[in-house]
Amino acid sequence: MARILVFDSGIGGLGVVAQLRLLLPGVPIDYLADTAIFPYGEQPDSTLRQRIVSLLGQAIARLCPSVVVIACNTASTLALDSLRATYDVPFVGCVPPIKWAADRTRTGTIGLLATRATVRRPYLQELHIRFAPHCTLLAHGARGLADMAERAFRGEPPDRTQLAIELAGLFGQPGGAAIDVVGIGCTHYTFLLEALRESGPVGVAWLDPASAVARQTARVLAQTPAISRAPGAERVCFTALPPDFPALLPGLGRLGYGADAISLFAAGVNLAAHPIEN
Repeated sequence: MARILVFDSGIGGLGVVAQLRLLLPGVPIDYLADTAIFPYGEQPDSTLRQRIVSLLGQAIARLCPSVVVIACNTASTLALDSLRATYDVPFVGCVPPIKWAADRTRTGTIGLLATRATVRRPYLQELHIRFAPHCTLLAHGARGLADMAERAFRGEPPDRTQLAIELAGLFGQPGGAAIDVVGIGCTHYTFLLEALRESGPVGVAWLDPASAVARQTARVLAQTPAISRAPGAERVCFTALPPDFPALLPGLGRLGYGADAISLFAAGVNLAAHPIEN
C-alpha cells in the first residue's frame, strides 16, 4: 500500500497536497509542519539542516511513507542531499522553477519571489548557471509573504499594501520592467497566487511548481515497490500549536483532513503524536 508524507515548515506544502489529491485520489497523505520554528527562511543553516534530518527520521519511523515530499524550497535546497544520504525512502524536493521560467520567457529576463534564505544560497546561482545561463535572473527575498500566505489560508484577505511593497522589491530592481515570467520560490506563495497576478504587472506569467512536484511524486511512487503496512488514518502533525489554530480547520477540511486527524508531533527522542484539543 502506497503512502505519502508531505513536509513543510508551515501550511505551504498543503498546496502540493491539493495537487496530489487530484492526481492520486485514494492514496493516503500525511502532513508534517514544523511550526515550532516557522519561518524556516529566518533560521541558521547548520541548525536547520540538523533539525530537518532528525525530525524527518522520526516521522519516517512512525508514519512509514513510501515517498517523502519536501514541499519547502528552503528545506530542499538545504537538506535534500543529507536526507537522501541518511534514509532509504525516496525523497521528492521542491526547488525554484528556474528552468521552467527560462523555457517560458520571451524577454530573457525572469523573476523569482522566494524567502531571503533561498535567494541568498549558492544553490540558486547553480540553478541559474545550469538551466538559464542565457537569461537575466532577478530575485527578491520577500520576508513578509510567507506570513501573509499563512493568514490567507485561514481566510484573511492579503494586505495589498504589503503585497505592493514586496512586488516592488522584484519589479523595481534595475531591469525589472523586462520581467515577463516569475517563478514562485516558496510553496507558501501558492495561496497568494491570484493576488500576485492581480497586483503585479499586466502580462506577467506566474509559475507555481506545486503541480510539477505532484507529478514527480506520482512518477517516483510508480517506481517504488509496494510495502505491506496497516492502512492507518491520515495525520496532519504540527511541532507546535499554530497561531489561530481553529481558523486552519476549514482549509484542512477542504483537503480531506478532519479535526480528528490533527496532532501535535513531539520532535524529541521520545516520538509521540498527541491530539490537539479543538
